Amino acid sequence: MPQFDPSTWVSQIFWLVITFGALYFLMAKLALPRLASILEERENRVTGDLEKAERLKQEAEEVLADYQKAIADARASAIAALKESANEISAIGAKRQAEFDAQLADKTQIAEDKINAARIEAMEHIKDVAVEVASAATGKLLGSDVTESKVSKAVDDVLGGKG
Repeated sequence: MPQFDPSTWVSQIFWLVITFGALYFLMAKLALPRLASILEERENRVTGDLEKAERLKQEAEEVLADYQKAIADARASAIAALKESANEISAIGAKRQAEFDAQLADKTQIAEDKINAARIEAMEHIKDVAVEVASAATGKLLGSDVTESKVSKAVDDVLGGKG
């Protein structure tokens, strides 16, 4: 193998130094700066994406909090509206019940007045009817006519002066 021949080592070392120097120069001036800029750009993009993701996460949390607050407010207003409606319905029901009670009381009073008037009228005519019946019955039993004043006095005694 020619690499192990000591007579060619000097030329091999010379070309090794030149090749190494050229490759070092090419790597240091061209390839590595490009790789460094690509890695730096990538790191900046990843950092930017992470910051953007964090910002979006915070915005999402704020939106979620606002949404939950809006839901809670909507529920509270719905409950308040339901309570208000229930109170209005109760008030309307109580008003209608009071009106119905007043109408019922009026009708009851009218009916009681009519009943009382009928009772008074019946009591006024009961004496006349009782006198007629007693006269007719006494006349048939005794066979003679009895005076109306005697029958009237007897009916008054029985009724106790109610007629």
